[in-house]
Amino acid sequence: MASVVTTVTELPESRVRVQAEVPAEEVERRLHQTARALGREMRIPGFRKGKVPPPVVLGRVGRPAVLDETVRGSLGAWYVDAIDAAGIVPVGDPDVDLGDLPGEGQPLTFSIEIGVRPPARLGRYKGLEVGRREPEVAEEAIAAELERLRERLARLETVEEPAAEGSFVVIDSTGTVDGDPLEGGEVRDELVELGAGRLLEEMDRGLVGATAGETRTVEIPFPDDHPSESLRGRTGSFEITVKEVKRKELPELDDELAADAAGFDSLEELRADIRTRLEEADAREIESEFREAALDAVVAEASVDVPEALVEGRSRELWEQLSRTLERQGISRDSYLQISQKTEEQILEEARPDAERALRREAVLAAVIEAEGIEPGDEELLSALEHSAEHEKTTPQKLLARLRQAGGLENLRRDVAGRQAVELLAAKASPIPVDQAKAREKLWTPGKEDDGEGSEAAEGAGGKLWTPGS
Repeated sequence: MASVVTTVTELPESRVRVQAEVPAEEVERRLHQTARALGREMRIPGFRKGKVPPPVVLGRVGRPAVLDETVRGSLGAWYVDAIDAAGIVPVGDPDVDLGDLPGEGQPLTFSIEIGVRPPARLGRYKGLEVGRREPEVAEEAIAAELERLRERLARLETVEEPAAEGSFVVIDSTGTVDGDPLEGGEVRDELVELGAGRLLEEMDRGLVGATAGETRTVEIPFPDDHPSESLRGRTGSFEITVKEVKRKELPELDDELAADAAGFDSLEELRADIRTRLEEADAREIESEFREAALDAVVAEASVDVPEALVEGRSRELWEQLSRTLERQGISRDSYLQISQKTEEQILEEARPDAERALRREAVLAAVIEAEGIEPGDEELLSALEHSAEHEKTTPQKLLARLRQAGGLENLRRDVAGRQAVELLAAKASPIPVDQAKAREKLWTPGKEDDGEGSEAAEGAGGKLWTPGS
């Protein structure tokens, strides 16, 4: 990691200016790396291809041009190094001001102006009363699990009866528009369930009542805003032949099902097993709810000033995170906006409450970490890496070493410290029944700090209570 020297100046509205200086030797090292990479692509008489030394490249291309390429390729890493060296947690997009390119033997300087996580002034954070519900598994939930099990074991039986909603049909289909074949409009031996949304609504309706061997023609008008410009406002004609009609046959809910599906001797044993698993899942959910509720109760006691610019910056970060997740699933940003029928501005506005809540939580957790002196050691970091290491088929030790070499150790340490802080707050909170919490005459509920009064609003609520789902 580069030894970037920084000076931090605090600005209003939870912003800072970071003056960064990259030492001359680091600039020269990166400069020669760039020259060596360029030399591998150059052909110069007297040198083998790929073996042109950096000094020759610098002389041929010119130091200013190579330095410009170096800065373009290295500024991102130097920015990260500067943020780490400054010890700040950035929020939103930075304004980076790059000065003149340095002469030989001179350092590179640049400045960063960016929002940072706001500070929190803690109020009382131990012994707060927090509503906690008891595990409860409704009979309806058990019945739903049994139905899902029956669905997984269902069989499709060919029947000699007309197709109805819920029937499965095997179809051949050919589509045309004005007599011309429709691209992608031909299918063979397609199995679809009527009414399940796989087919267009007009097709579903058009096939109800059809029997095996019957051919029907379904007309489908294409809307004026159809994605294919050539189909807008036109009508497609689909000739559909029903080859088979099938009905889903569910197994009986009996001891035989319990034996076949899960190896139990009786249906009652299967029910008991499902109840136990649902209770365990609900208990984990309760623990998660309680930790979150304990944190939010502490946030209500604290004083955190969150400027609007920070909320806007974090909203954009949340939108960028969502966009990257969607892209990994093959959904572009524009496609998501079209599907959701929202503009980017609407999504950013809807993200603001979550963004502000996240900033307040992070600020409070940072204050708790400092107040309690929470510093995760290597053993705790290794434990936190076990799941990722298993997924990547490596060991936590190797993963930790990789993070240390890549300069990502501080982020891991911060995440683990945050989880430890949440665990501490939950351990120090006093759980009370949800009914008791709701029965209190004055109950603190989310949103009372939204008037900007912070802990004063919480004080006015009297009970300082949180109930899950309130």
